[in-house]
Amino acid sequence: MMDFKDKEIFERGDKLPEMFSKFFIGDAYLNMLTTEGVSVGNVTFEPRCRNNWHVHHEGGQILLVTAGRGYYQEWGKEPRELKAGDVVNIPAEVKHWHGAACDSWFSHLAIEVPAEGASNVWLEPVDDETYNKLP
Repeated sequence: MMDFKDKEIFERGDKLPEMFSKFFIGDAYLNMLTTEGVSVGNVTFEPRCRNNWHVHHEGGQILLVTAGRGYYQEWGKEPRELKAGDVVNIPAEVKHWHGAACDSWFSHLAIEVPAEGASNVWLEPVDDETYNKLP
């Protein structure tokens, strides 16, 4: 049987440094593929890992799911299950979170949409009560 590492297209990278990991529940890993022109990072979440609610100001973000199973949810909407091959276009100013399913590792490419004045604001964690309601 194939292990998750065998399914990963890009190298996993290092565990997130504390300046970012404090906005995640569980461990996540980052391998920046490029920072020239458009920033693209391969982000890998261990099972149950998810980031806090957050908002991208100005530019937004695009997620290209490469392996595993996870979720994306916008504030006030139902969560969307994600699997390899899925694409999520996250508009600027939309409060959202994303992360792994409880029983699966999850990887996606995070593409930062370039824009003047683009920034990211981290908000409250996705609590266990909300997370545990996922299918």
